[in-house]
Amino acid sequence: MILLDTSVLSLAFRRRRAGEAEPQVAAILRRLVTEDTPMGVPGIVLQELLSGVRSSQEFDRLMGIMEGFPLVMARREDHLNAARIANACAKKGVPTSTVDCLIAALAISRQAALFTLDADFVRMAAPSGLTLFGASATGGG
Repeated sequence: MILLDTSVLSLAFRRRRAGEAEPQVAAILRRLVTEDTPMGVPGIVLQELLSGVRSSQEFDRLMGIMEGFPLVMARREDHLNAARIANACAKKGVPTSTVDCLIAALAISRQAALFTLDADFVRMAAPSGLTLFGASATGGG
């Protein structure tokens, strides 16, 4: 399974200006969908994606797109593991955010790779045991 991070979904579906990585990321995501690759979206990622949307039409458009992806909700053990990840990263001098630790915990507990463009997850991978998808294909950051 592959969990999709906000950075990937935002680049593929929200941003209006094409950046260098956008066509490549959109193509990878399109290929995963076409190949019927098991994917999911953490609940907190859905919230992040929809936060700050400027119009109700854009909100509804994004919600329509996101309905095609299973939602992965956090359980108590995921929150506990997120705290463990934060502590392990802190011991290695790797800064983290609470949200990123929860996303990492969800990926680890579901034995999923995280598809992200956020370099923070690259730094978190070794101390947390997080598996990243496409880090080399997308530049990892």
